[in-house]
Amino acid sequence: MRNPPLLATLMAGLALSLAGCGIAYQSTSIREGVVDGTKVRVIGLTPETTLAANQQAYSPRALPAAFSATAGTHGTMARGLPQPANLPEQRQGVPATRLPPAVAATPYQVGVGDVVLLATKAPANSVAELSGLLAAQNNRQGYTVQDDGAIAIPDVGRVRIAGMTLEDAEAAVFQRLVERQMDPSFSLEVAEFNARKVPIGGAVAKPGVAPVTLTPLTLDTALAAVGGIAAPDRESAVIRIYRAGSLYEIPVTEFLRNQSYQKTRLLDGDTVFVDSDYDLTRAEAYFSEQLALQGARSSAITALSQEVGIRRSELEEQRANFNTRLELGAEKRDYVYLTGEVGKQGRWALPYDQSASLADALFDQGGIIAKTGNPRQIYVLRGSADPREFGALTAWHLDAGAAAGLMLATRFEMRPNDVVYIAQQPVTKWDRVISQITPSLITVPLNNLTEN
Repeated sequence: MRNPPLLATLMAGLALSLAGCGIAYQSTSIREGVVDGTKVRVIGLTPETTLAANQQAYSPRALPAAFSATAGTHGTMARGLPQPANLPEQRQGVPATRLPPAVAATPYQVGVGDVVLLATKAPANSVAELSGLLAAQNNRQGYTVQDDGAIAIPDVGRVRIAGMTLEDAEAAVFQRLVERQMDPSFSLEVAEFNARKVPIGGAVAKPGVAPVTLTPLTLDTALAAVGGIAAPDRESAVIRIYRAGSLYEIPVTEFLRNQSYQKTRLLDGDTVFVDSDYDLTRAEAYFSEQLALQGARSSAITALSQEVGIRRSELEEQRANFNTRLELGAEKRDYVYLTGEVGKQGRWALPYDQSASLADALFDQGGIIAKTGNPRQIYVLRGSADPREFGALTAWHLDAGAAAGLMLATRFEMRPNDVVYIAQQPVTKWDRVISQITPSLITVPLNNLTEN
């Protein structure tokens, strides 16, 4: 038998190859209607339809509290090491509240720098009798408690009253007047409270000091004395109180909500810092400065550094735990999926604490392949939120052939499980068909020739 002509063989191979093209190459197509049992609705993206698409409810996953609030410890330097840090997923929401221990109300003690007012009886003469109260006012004299804790009263001498209650101070002055054989009729009161105070800094209207007076100083009163809290974001702001080597914290939202927190009593030597961030750096610097101004011993500053170091280490540990869980896939994430003529196909994780746009997803994954992708055929496939339409989906069609389309891509918000599909150029499809059948055009005739 004679071999068939080569041209006939080539034609036969071409026919066979073209007949098999539908099997060899299939491209994804997006069209409206019921496709393979799935109800598909195609909606072109316009400013109006973009707003409608963004109406679907979605709350981005939040980062653990370790990234937005202070991770607290329940131990202090005085009680030993703090408790182990909790995993980040156990510390959601606002930072932990740690109140300073309650203290019993005690009478005010006169201190160095206070100004006391001593009122003595006016001399018994006709002028005094006629002037009455005016004469008594002329005998009111203020005395500053000096460094040695004493006040110097003319004709009486120095009387030490620092560290005494007003009642004990009056007794000391009375005893000295009796010793000098002077009329012991007098009254004693504090005119200026300068000895005991609480520095307040940070996110307040007017940083300064709040004096400790005869009335116990509470946290709300102290903050009011400096104009109140001025933190721009009260959700992340925290009130930090440093006392005797221990750090205590009250979230501003909890402080405003709980009246008992507002009535937290402050003591002489306390330092208050309203922080608008979880980072302890600014608070640590402020506390150190106040300790230095108060002439504190180096051990007190060391205790502060240790306390802050423990808090910072715990915060870093919580962050490390979270990052490890994230790397191992143990943390839940929301994803969108990219396919078609995109630079990098695969899944893309939606960010924490904020929404992402279609442009974010596209350009973070390499954008549209310039040679093969069709910018006029970009689709976002989104399943129906209605359980009764489990098999239905909406294909949001974006024509990014013009600048207006690219702008819509920056405004279209992604939702979990969205599928982004970029169609190919028509010429790309034909090129791929040719590239697949070309080997057949060669191998089929050669095989036939070989067999014959």
